[in-house]
Amino acid sequence: MFSNTTSIKKAVGFINELDSKLFMPLLSRILQKIHLKDERSFTEEEEEKLQSTFNLPANDLELLLETLEFFLQQAAYHLAKPAVLTQQLLSLDINEDKVNIIVEAWTTHAKNVLQKLGQRTLAPNQLSDINWRLNLEMANMGRSKMKLPNAMFELKVTQEDMQQKEKIHLEFSHDELYAFYNQLETIQRQIDNLD
Repeated sequence: MFSNTTSIKKAVGFINELDSKLFMPLLSRILQKIHLKDERSFTEEEEEKLQSTFNLPANDLELLLETLEFFLQQAAYHLAKPAVLTQQLLSLDINEDKVNIIVEAWTTHAKNVLQKLGQRTLAPNQLSDINWRLNLEMANMGRSKMKLPNAMFELKVTQEDMQQKEKIHLEFSHDELYAFYNQLETIQRQIDNLD
């Protein structure tokens, strides 16, 4: 799950120096906010307090918080069992007491974190509704007898963060709609093959 990079080694040094009594609340806070895409775990004011509490400059505190968040995100991504997570963290030379605290925090919050991450979408816009109608053009100024079918679609897209709905209008001729249908069928087959 983890590579022992230079920045992780540096962060591990900070982790090993932390007061164990303050470590669990720090992890709990990160786990409470880990599912939020654009929100930091701590406010600027809280980070300033953490800097003085842990005696770390701003960029070192940021590295520490980002590394802990990374560890927990990886645990969520891999659905890490406590034994595996323990082994992975020990291989990074994190002190055993800190590893135990991380694993305990993960074990305590894993179900809730996974549930919240499962509700989070990767795409900011989601299709929420489709309306359609079929039109048949029977004549125009140049031709009096003709039959040109076309399909009109109205897609309602909800933006995740604002709950606003945007309407997208599409118009397809018979051939265009058939080509679009074939593309959807191809996508469906590829999704089915993933199972």
